Formats: sequence, structure tokens, C-alpha cells
Amino acid sequence: MSSESIRHHPGDDLLLALAAGQLPTAPALVLSAHVEGCAHCREQLRLLETAGGALLQQLPPAELHADALARALAAIDAPPPAPTPVPVRGLPPLPAGAHWPRALAGCRITRWRWMAPGMRYARVRVPRDPSANVVLLRIAAGMYLAQHTHSDRELTQVLHGSFHDGRAHFSAGDFDAADTQVHHQPVVQAGSECVCLASIEGRLEFDGWFARRLGALVGM
Repeated sequence: MSSESIRHHPGDDLLLALAAGQLPTAPALVLSAHVEGCAHCREQLRLLETAGGALLQQLPPAELHADALARALAAIDAPPPAPTPVPVRGLPPLPAGAHWPRALAGCRITRWRWMAPGMRYARVRVPRDPSANVVLLRIAAGMYLAQHTHSDRELTQVLHGSFHDGRAHFSAGDFDAADTQVHHQPVVQAGSECVCLASIEGRLEFDGWFARRLGALVGM
């Protein structure tokens, strides 16, 4: 997967909220997973952070800690961390050259659990925020989630494979934001299973009674 192949990106409102530290833990995790693999969004985030820094310069000065300068210089001189794969057990292999997002480092991921025929899910436990609702979905080619809308916001990062939900085609690296205005049915495309990282605020509101019960059991 290359940055050039990514067709769906988060809006500037989400990137601005990430730059300002205003996103809750779960959506910030999924958005960070997208940004680390997307050169376009990294540049957008850099520009927004630069603009935010310019605005901060217009604020009245505040007293700093005595070692503030030394700490800032040490941070500047420190080498950037190497982009190493995150060791996560029990997940399906990604294509050659791809790896799990570094944003997952430090998280605890449960084993794959049965959700429906051809569908599995795993919970992502974020140590700094136990209430964060983050899941990994692993769905076989040709399978689909039941038709649904959302009571709040859902952010999805495609890690492997692809799906089409009636609005657009989403492939590895693509990002999708859905809310109460979106009513869709993601269908995994032929050729490979699809693995997605998703943050769910509120609940998915499935059309059918059985799907609603299943979603409640899964925590979706």
C-alpha cells in the first residue's frame, strides 16, 4: 500500500481536532493509524499544527518551568523513533511490506471472536482509557455487515482488503467517517478478507432485530 493509492481521507475538522488534542481516545487512535500511513494527511496535520502554533504566539506569555528550555532542546535533538512493526498475536497476516499501525502499540488486543459466519471481531483495549470502544473487524470476501446507521460517530481505517458500502469503494489505507446521516451496508469485495480498525461512539443501529441483538452482544 502506498500513500498515492489512498482515496478517502479524514476531513480537516477531524485533523484539526487531533492537532488540538480535542478528540476522545478511540477516534484519535483510529485517526492516528490513518495519518501514519498517509503522507497527504501527515502534511495537512503538520500545517494545522503550524497554524495552531502561530495562534499560540498571539496569547499572553506565561511563566515556564526552570528546565523548560533544556527539555525542549533535548526533544529536538532526540532521533525520531524507527517505524517498526507492532507485534500483535493472533491476527491474520497483512500483504508483504505492510504492518499493523504503530498506533496500536501498548494496546491489548483480545483473541478473534466469532460474530457470524465468515465474520470475526477483536476488542482493542487502550490502557490510558479503558472506556474507549475500539474494535478490529475481520470479514471474509463476499460477506457483509447488516444494513445499519449510527447513533453517533464511527471512524474506520481499512488495514487490509476492501469493501463497498453503496457510497464508495474503500481499500487498504482508506479512512471512513460515518454518522447519523449515513445508512449503509459494507460488503467485502472479492479476492481477500477485509480487516478494519474502528472506533464506535454510541451504537450501530442495525435494521433487523437479530442484527440488533448481535450488535448489542458484540458491543457495537
